[in-house]
Amino acid sequence: MKEFHLKTKIRDITGKKVKQLRSQGLIPAVLYGHGIKPENLSVAKNDFKKIFAEAGTSSLITLEIEGRAPIKVLVHEPQVDPVSDEPIHIDFYKVRMDEKIKTEIPIEFVGESEAVKQLDGSLVTNRDNIEVECLPNDLIPNVEVDISALKTFEDQICVKDIKVPEKIEVLTDKDEVIAFVEPPRSEEELAELETPTAAEEEKEAIEQMEAKTEEQEGEKGEKEPTQENTPQTSAE
Repeated sequence: MKEFHLKTKIRDITGKKVKQLRSQGLIPAVLYGHGIKPENLSVAKNDFKKIFAEAGTSSLITLEIEGRAPIKVLVHEPQVDPVSDEPIHIDFYKVRMDEKIKTEIPIEFVGESEAVKQLDGSLVTNRDNIEVECLPNDLIPNVEVDISALKTFEDQICVKDIKVPEKIEVLTDKDEVIAFVEPPRSEEELAELETPTAAEEEKEAIEQMEAKTEEQEGEKGEKEPTQENTPQTSAE
């Protein structure tokens, strides 16, 4: 299994001041886990992105903190900026190598489905990971699922069909369907999709009534005020 090493530094900057770190190409991080108190760290963004692209959340990373012995950690899904999609905060979880952990392993769909290629169906995938339990050293970066088993619209791939090493226990429901192929829609179904539903027609009717009511109220408001509702002024 490929090894990943990432250098980090202890950081004193916290709170809103971490913007200074990000402007310098650094990401604020927190280290926590077995036998340690939570600590604030910082890591070079480019270094982290390069390693995380391969390691993800299911591969061990050797964290090298200046002046200390390296430790093994897992990365929890980083917080990202909603606009740029760049990582802005990282959680590093220290693991014990002799204690089983529960985590998620990504699913990678490979191969070609005859039901898609030959029958013009649409591939439907219900999961992008499975939950597992194992010792940290037995983790794998992903599991491959070959969709070539989907030859007809009746075929399905379930969690129990996924092949994982013996030392990894799959916790996700084994009967859960993770992939199948939907047949193409008929002309009648496509026509129905283009036809407004009763709910849409009702919504449109309500909107028209509301617009008409607002228009009528607006016309009333533009009329000259009568003596009855004209504001009275005091005599000078």
